[in-house]
Amino acid sequence: MNSTPLNITILGLSITSSWGNGHATTFRAIVKELNKAGHKVTFLERDVPWYASNRDLANPDFCQLYLYEDLNDLKSQYSEYVKSADLVIVGSYVPEGVEVGKWVCKEAQGIKAFYDIDTPVTLAKLERKDYEYLSPDLIPAYDLYLSFTGGPTLRLLQQKYGSPCARALYCSVDPALYFPEDTEKTFDLGYLGTYSDDRQPPLERLLFDAAKQWGAGRFTVAGPQYPDNIVWPQNVHYIHHLPPAEHRKFYNAQRFTLNITRADMIRAGYSPSVRLFEAAACGVPIISDYWEGLETVFEIGIEIFVSRSGVETLDYLIAMNEATRVAAGERARNKILSAHTAAHRAQELIAYAKEVKSSNTAR
Repeated sequence: MNSTPLNITILGLSITSSWGNGHATTFRAIVKELNKAGHKVTFLERDVPWYASNRDLANPDFCQLYLYEDLNDLKSQYSEYVKSADLVIVGSYVPEGVEVGKWVCKEAQGIKAFYDIDTPVTLAKLERKDYEYLSPDLIPAYDLYLSFTGGPTLRLLQQKYGSPCARALYCSVDPALYFPEDTEKTFDLGYLGTYSDDRQPPLERLLFDAAKQWGAGRFTVAGPQYPDNIVWPQNVHYIHHLPPAEHRKFYNAQRFTLNITRADMIRAGYSPSVRLFEAAACGVPIISDYWEGLETVFEIGIEIFVSRSGVETLDYLIAMNEATRVAAGERARNKILSAHTAAHRAQELIAYAKEVKSSNTAR
């Protein structure tokens, strides 16, 4: 299966719009590499108004894209792409995802996979009996559960929820898009992320507090959906939504970048954010909150720095010498290039598909 090109159909939240979601950049990176490796990819996306008005990649040249209006349109117009595929992947947060998943599992002749870009959030929803896009009875119907979260969560998916094969497929980065640039460092610390209630307290603790204590420091936050009532410190520059095309420039303008993790991701552990990989690929030193498994991705204190307060953040920003700062960024970049590019993920995906096919054949 590694040498034979596959026909792959993906039903994902979005590949055309990165507005307010991290799915698009993830799909773009891995699909681009699958295409480069000779695999044929068809992407089916629900045409919804909030993405229609914010499409930053309306016509990707590395896959066949179809926008469908609703479930009936999907079933009537695009069933052949599901039936004929060697591998069909349904992503998390797909509208009417449970119905889509049931239909895929019934129609598909090839391997059926669920790609969970939000695993800890998904599991928390299942515990609350919130079956927005996945239900417990659907998990065993998928041959393969691809998870953004590794570690103990994979055992949980198999032992508690009955997944026949749960494997980690972390997010990744395209090194052709994210790399160091010799530009002026206009900010001491920056943060890129869509607003969320659970990330706001650590953002205020790790960045706002540092900004308030260091009036001469230069800080920036970029991302959509921040409420109007947020009181930004005077030396924090806020930027509304930055399209992916501007991410590299944003990272390279920072001396350090900040990573903040969703509460569900911290509880689950082993859930690296795509922002970690993007920043590291740019050679920008990262200051991050801590979660279990972080040390399996980066060497703490050498390739990444952990902060629990504004005081700790400031210690890195002010006390660290330039040689140490630059070396940390270079080491993190080397780590990413060795194990966490989109090409690595595409290879892992094909290897998992081969594993499932072999297992199914042996039964």
